[in-house]
Formats: sequence, C-alpha cells, structure tokens
Amino acid sequence: MIAPDARIAKARTLVHMCTRDDYETARREGQRRAPSLVSEGFTHLSAPTQVHLPANRLFAGSEDLVLLWLDPDALDAPVRWEPGVPGDPEAMRFPHLYGPIPMAAVLRVTDYRPGPNGVFPEISDI
Repeated sequence: MIAPDARIAKARTLVHMCTRDDYETARREGQRRAPSLVSEGFTHLSAPTQVHLPANRLFAGSEDLVLLWLDPDALDAPVRWEPGVPGDPEAMRFPHLYGPIPMAAVLRVTDYRPGPNGVFPEISDI
C-alpha cells in the first residue's frame, strides 16, 4: 500500500463522484458498482481536497453530479492510495477502492456543481 501525503491522510471522509441517476440506482441496489470496477479493477475515490481534479478532467460543465461522502471504516474492500494520471501533482495519490461502494458507507450525498465558468471548485474536508 502506498501511503498518502500528510494533507490527504487527515481526510476524515472519502468521496466518490457520480451522476444523480447512478446514485439512485446504487441506492436501490445497495451498492455502487462503477464501470471502472470492471474496466480497471477498482472504484475511483478522492479526498475532498482533490476531487476537483478528476471532476474538471472528466465532467467539466456537467450539472448532474453528486458527491457520495464515505466513511472509510465502513468500506468492505481494500483501499489503496495510488498515483493519478499524468498532469496531476507528482506526489499526489488517489484512493482506489478494490470493490463496490456499499451504501451503508455513504454518510451523505451533496450536489457538486461547476462554478459560472464551468469549472468545479476545490472543496474542503467538511
């Protein structure tokens, strides 16, 4: 396991970004099975302070995103902190969950909207 940097290690929660429809499906099924679980073998997560990076790279301007705020202790599969993609800060690691997200791990769900310029803002671990 690769240890996260000190700023990320202090995150009290992890977040997973998806559409509102994806969340509603997961809520009915009791777990979120992201497409990346099949294609890459893990579910993409973020610390709250880094979620804007994948949001802007993959979903710039999207209006239907939500953040699932997760209790890391309630996840029932391994979480590994691994490098992101080229262009992310060199030392930054992202949490990857090697299984689906159980809905029992979801602490809350919040809308995640881009600012007026279409860019998603950085958020804090609240």
